Amino acid sequence: MKYGLGMAQPTEEEIKDFQEKMKNMSPEELKELQKQQCIFCQIISGKVAARKVYEDDKSIAILDINPANPGHTLLMPKEHFPLMPLIPEDILAHLFMVSKALSRIMLTAVNAEGSDIFVANGTAAGQRAQHFMIHIIPRRPGDKVKMDIPVNEFPKKDIDEARDKIQEKVDLIFKQKVSVVKEEEPIEEKKPEKKAEKKNEEKPTKGPKKESGVSLDDIARLVK
Repeated sequence: MKYGLGMAQPTEEEIKDFQEKMKNMSPEELKELQKQQCIFCQIISGKVAARKVYEDDKSIAILDINPANPGHTLLMPKEHFPLMPLIPEDILAHLFMVSKALSRIMLTAVNAEGSDIFVANGTAAGQRAQHFMIHIIPRRPGDKVKMDIPVNEFPKKDIDEARDKIQEKVDLIFKQKVSVVKEEEPIEEKKPEKKAEKKNEEKPTKGPKKESGVSLDDIARLVK
């Protein structure tokens, strides 16, 4: 995305002066400053033009100016939130409900056969914009869009350690114990119990049986 790349770059002195001002700002002032510096907030307010495809009271969707595929859409909240954990649950739920509808619309609108729906949450995850957004990319076979997740091998102890740390936080936040089955504890499948067949509403005859399941007493009765 190249929104705002044509703007003049600040000097080293301006950066240091700006950093000093930020140290004395309240959280509310910092948030307002982020909104002023956010190109997507300017798009939402109408100060910057964009190809808008959807809008309601909580969200807005525009086409990416450098799309992975034609129809590549950016869905974002109207209020400024840089990261997913900062978004109230009702707004987040609304955003994913809209993304579901938009991805379905793309199937017929741009003849897509599928879609990629993803969030780059944080700079380490590849987030470039300072405004939270959901990417909705229509997909077709052979479109050469690379969204492959690499398959890497890690020591089992590292994977188990990550699992334990995540589970500990889940138990703390959700106030519930999540049961985890370790690899060393294979799950045994329970076989359904066989029900005895009823014959003339009589109980099955007890006694030794052949492998076929027919008792010796039954054979004796047939012979008589």
